[in-house]
Amino acid sequence: MPDASALARAESLIGSIADYPEPGVVFRDITPLLADAEALRATIDALLEPFAGQFDVVAGIEARGFLLAGAAAVAAGVGLVPIRKAGKLPRPAASVSYALEYGTAEIEMHDDIASGTRVLLLDDVLATGGTLEAGRALVARLGGEVTGTAVLLEIDALGGRAVLGGDVHTVFHA
Repeated sequence: MPDASALARAESLIGSIADYPEPGVVFRDITPLLADAEALRATIDALLEPFAGQFDVVAGIEARGFLLAGAAAVAAGVGLVPIRKAGKLPRPAASVSYALEYGTAEIEMHDDIASGTRVLLLDDVLATGGTLEAGRALVARLGGEVTGTAVLLEIDALGGRAVLGGDVHTVFHA
């Protein structure tokens, strides 16, 4: 079980940057949290806790989701599957396009995941839900099974949980 005081400090380390990357968007800066070993460990433990023993790999969505997923994979003793922005993977990949709160994007994953692989899908922030929904679709398209979805921070006002059917574990809310 994650240490409550370490989690409280971790949450206090998340900054808010107004009008970035464009006017009207509030960017959540997790880099101070990532730089604090105790806070990072507490958040990784909190992300993994509900899913112990239920996944074979951790899939992290570019870019900050990679950082959390890498740490989570090591902590859980499993592998990491990167989900990247379009055009960044060197081998054959499947892709899914999706809407962001301020545009559109496309993500890709190598097409060599074994059928039936149980995947814990991680990202840093749940905003509108488009990125995680696309990640789920991508894993399913390639024969994997998303057995859990978790995020560090959920921005409640943007409604992403509704897009994902409410099935997402969140450590912090904004």
